[in-house]
Amino acid sequence: MKRKATAIWQGNGMEGKGILTSVSGVLNETPYSFVTRFKNEDGIAGTNPEELIAAAHSGCFAMALSFGLTDAGFTPTELRVTAAVNIEHVTDHFEITGIHLDLTGKVPGITEEKFLELAGAAKAGCPVSRALKAVEITLTAKLI
Repeated sequence: MKRKATAIWQGNGMEGKGILTSVSGVLNETPYSFVTRFKNEDGIAGTNPEELIAAAHSGCFAMALSFGLTDAGFTPTELRVTAAVNIEHVTDHFEITGIHLDLTGKVPGITEEKFLELAGAAKAGCPVSRALKAVEITLTAKLI
């Protein structure tokens, strides 16, 4: 199984602009640029690679946790995950320095201890976490 997306960039790094398109159409000539990546955090002008990593990671983690909960005999009512990808200027380059997953879950009948155990396993085991293991991934989880 392969998933594909295409980037087209025109111009130099600071003033150039690009578009991202995915086969599914979710991204359809979605703009990105230096400004959308490093200066414009509201996302109105377009996306950036770190936002897309955050979306992929939060989605993958939530799905992995759902499978783990189901395998343990629990059915989640809602799993809300926000992934925050931290990018910093390090010496002469930018670097992703960490990812934080913030989870709030509604899971009838589960203990907090079991919820935290399964959340930790999902964090370690989801395919996106495994792909991104070069950076520290942290997790806060709250059962409501």
